[in-house]
Amino acid sequence: MTSAIRFILNGEEVSLGDFAPTETLLDYLRLRRRLTGSKEGCAEGDCGACTVLVGRLIGGALRYEAVNACIRFVGSLHGTHVVTVEHLAAKDSKLHPVQQAMVDCHGSQCGFCTPGFVMSLYGLWMANDNPSRAEIEIALQGNLCRCTGYEPIIKSAEQVATERPSALFDPIERDRAEIMAKLWTIRAASDTITVTKSNDRAIIPGTLDALAEVLAAEPSATIVAGATDVGLWVTKQMRPLNPVVFINHLTDLQTITEDETGIVIGAGVTYAQALSVLEGRHPALGRLIDRIGGQQVRNMGTIGGNIANGSPIGDTPPALIALGAELTLRSAAGSRTMALEDYFIAYGKQDRNPGEFVEKLTVPDAPEDAYFAVYKISKRRDEDISALLGAFYLALDAEGCVETCRIAFGGMAATPKRAKAVEAALTGRPWSWNTVASVRDAFDEDYQPLSDWRATAEYRALTAKNLLTRFFLETAGQPQELARFEPEEA
Repeated sequence: MTSAIRFILNGEEVSLGDFAPTETLLDYLRLRRRLTGSKEGCAEGDCGACTVLVGRLIGGALRYEAVNACIRFVGSLHGTHVVTVEHLAAKDSKLHPVQQAMVDCHGSQCGFCTPGFVMSLYGLWMANDNPSRAEIEIALQGNLCRCTGYEPIIKSAEQVATERPSALFDPIERDRAEIMAKLWTIRAASDTITVTKSNDRAIIPGTLDALAEVLAAEPSATIVAGATDVGLWVTKQMRPLNPVVFINHLTDLQTITEDETGIVIGAGVTYAQALSVLEGRHPALGRLIDRIGGQQVRNMGTIGGNIANGSPIGDTPPALIALGAELTLRSAAGSRTMALEDYFIAYGKQDRNPGEFVEKLTVPDAPEDAYFAVYKISKRRDEDISALLGAFYLALDAEGCVETCRIAFGGMAATPKRAKAVEAALTGRPWSWNTVASVRDAFDEDYQPLSDWRATAEYRALTAKNLLTRFFLETAGQPQELARFEPEEA
């Protein structure tokens, strides 16, 4: 057992054994290292002013991802390379092409958000030689600009896509081999790390078995993967967390396997990692993931974490429940598997015993003739929490009657929940307008939603019924957008 984490900050190797488990990367950079290019705007992963890149070894390659330093904990940095905006310019102060493009295209006015935009564009620039406008917009979903406007920033991204400097200039490409070697050395050590400050502890298990042993001894510990939810417990609610167990470095939780029956996703797989696989097998899931947070959140947040926290408005559980997904929990005593819908018991309560953690998720394939759709309803299209989310799975028999139907909603109850009364009313009946119209009121048996700042109970109840109508129209080949209703003149 060791008492310090090791990571690389820009060009410096760091061994750090003096941090609280809830110290954020942004505070470490600004307050301890005086790297003040990264700004604090929202402190909740929404505005992107704090964006930095974090490089990590994935499948034998070194991959850099834009992340929100404001909600990323220092304890999650073991075995990574943190890159801040200060690292981009050359030693003679010549700007990096990404920075220069922002100057040339007038992409900055007040400048507060600019370092975050630069780092998001830098991450895109390294990952995509020729991004489309849509890809640029997706990369910038998590960055907020209040004064410049997005058009010159998008033009900056388009300009820099044509400029690829030599490896001698770009700091990451120049040192990539050396950085990879150092990270492999750090990762080769599999000891569990415990960092203590005052009475607070950060625990970084070396292996999956070590994680099970730690949780057996510390069943009340807070498990942190991406921190896209837990980070706000600290920055907004000021909650003390002790001990905190970090798992984002455990490669055994970051596997995705596919076969003819479906997909098995490790609990530590991020949204960004899962995107290509999920949209290939279930396109509706791919479209949903593109609307979860911004790119920084998708690079940090994990599907396993979205399930484990038991949020009634979590975006992925309703969709996965509709597909019939199964969840595997693990502890020092072994593993057990259950239907995902059975994991959610009541508000704030899940079927997870002390010492257990989410290990993996199994998502079965849908038959080619089945229908599957997911609808996220929110005030903003991008980077917004759902008011409600509906997922629909439908299989018809040879006569066109409903053979299998699973409907699940988030934001309509204390947990993600199936609409079993609606399902029962549909099953065995023709998939027709008359059938759908006749079962709409069955939603009132399944859900009694609450009013909050996201939506009223009446809005949620009506929207759920209307989403069933939309699903029918789409599966019947009708236009997705209904014509505006105009009342007849008196």
